[in-house]
Amino acid sequence: MEKYYKLKNILSNVISLIKKQDFLVYFRKISLIEIQENTVVYGTVSSFMKDNLEAKFYDLILEVSKKEFGEHITSIKFIVDNTIDNPSNTDAIDCQTFYKESQKTTKQVEKQSRSSVTGGAKSKATVNARYSLSNFIVGADNQLAFSACEAVTRNPGRSYNPLYIYGDVGLGKTHLLQATGNEILKKFKDKKVAYTTADKFITEYVTAVKKRNVERMREKFRDIDVLVIDDVQFLSKKEQTQNELYNIFNILYDGNKQIIISGDRAPKELTELEPRLRSRFEWGITVDIGKPDFETRLAIIQEKAREKEFMIPQDVAEFIAANVTENVRELEGVLNQMIAEYELTGNTPSLTRIAEKLQKLSFTTDILGESRSPSRMRGVTSIKSYEDILDAVSAHFGIEKEGILGENRKKEFMLPRQVGMFLLKTKMNYTYERIGNIFNGRNHASVLYSCNKLNKLLKKDKNLLYEVNAIKDGIGI
Repeated sequence: MEKYYKLKNILSNVISLIKKQDFLVYFRKISLIEIQENTVVYGTVSSFMKDNLEAKFYDLILEVSKKEFGEHITSIKFIVDNTIDNPSNTDAIDCQTFYKESQKTTKQVEKQSRSSVTGGAKSKATVNARYSLSNFIVGADNQLAFSACEAVTRNPGRSYNPLYIYGDVGLGKTHLLQATGNEILKKFKDKKVAYTTADKFITEYVTAVKKRNVERMREKFRDIDVLVIDDVQFLSKKEQTQNELYNIFNILYDGNKQIIISGDRAPKELTELEPRLRSRFEWGITVDIGKPDFETRLAIIQEKAREKEFMIPQDVAEFIAANVTENVRELEGVLNQMIAEYELTGNTPSLTRIAEKLQKLSFTTDILGESRSPSRMRGVTSIKSYEDILDAVSAHFGIEKEGILGENRKKEFMLPRQVGMFLLKTKMNYTYERIGNIFNGRNHASVLYSCNKLNKLLKKDKNLLYEVNAIKDGIGI
């Protein structure tokens, strides 16, 4: 048992020197095998864990080993301990259990703190405490929305009121909305924050009508300081509910109360909503969230893995980020499946295994019908700008780049132009508006038409498909 207590002391020192997430993700289960003259030998559950401890924490563990055993220790060694999961092995420590026990008092204090932040009897907060601005990954496509939310938390009701955020599903709107509510609660202890979805608001209004206490519902909302409403597009065809929201909106706005709203489209595009309600949404600031780029997707999946205390190899994270491109929800779904497989089978994530998994889920087959290899995936990061793609297209078709960008409608220019637009959309995730600006100010509809037309041609023309794939292979996308 002496080795067990020595190991406990060593792990306690490690905990004080690294982040909680790093400790839980990378240590998992460890044992103290023996001391060989000047070397301390530690046991790990797998070669995967062994390699990570050697690469990331060798110097740190050597330092705390010296502290425990003396300055004569000059090296440490990690080996796979095949008996580590044996109940009779009393020298092994489950690091997750150890951490929970050692931090029990701290966790109780943090829990009490979170309870006071998310609202006692005085607060009407319904936001989820796990969402925060600090764990929201900021990229080029959500920077403006994030900055607007930060500004609102500094001066709610005064800056950017109302704040309207729009974008496709799974891009982080709900996270931003709830995180903003949480941040306001932290900074202003007396504020009353209410988060609801359009569906819940409809249900609440219908219930109030049935019970003939609509005025009581209105009074409840009048009493709050920050109203957060998610997915307002679902108010479509609910005229009476829209009318009630219009009344509540006016009450709060006139009282300098903050209103934060999200939808899947810009207010002017919500044609199924009443014009007077849409106009209210546009009174403050309207910002959009786009699809995350490769670097942002990679940062998101790494952060999600840390939150779930799961160790994911870099090459696997990069492969997922390169292939799961539509939204954050899909990224998290793939990660959850990977974690479930690990917990059920003990199989650690590998590039081969995750590639097979994504292929079954139809993620690794893109719109051109080809699977993305790891080498091709890494090529994405080497593209500096849209210029690389347009240079490749012009070189392949043997025409000047100015001809692609220009107005000439001859077939020799039209097809390369459509290919360029298509690749910027499908491979760079550019918006139609941004592509239009690149191509001499073409409008959204023109770019959309060109992309759709080329997509149809690719399904019919194998020679064209071969040419487009050749362009992609040439620049590694």
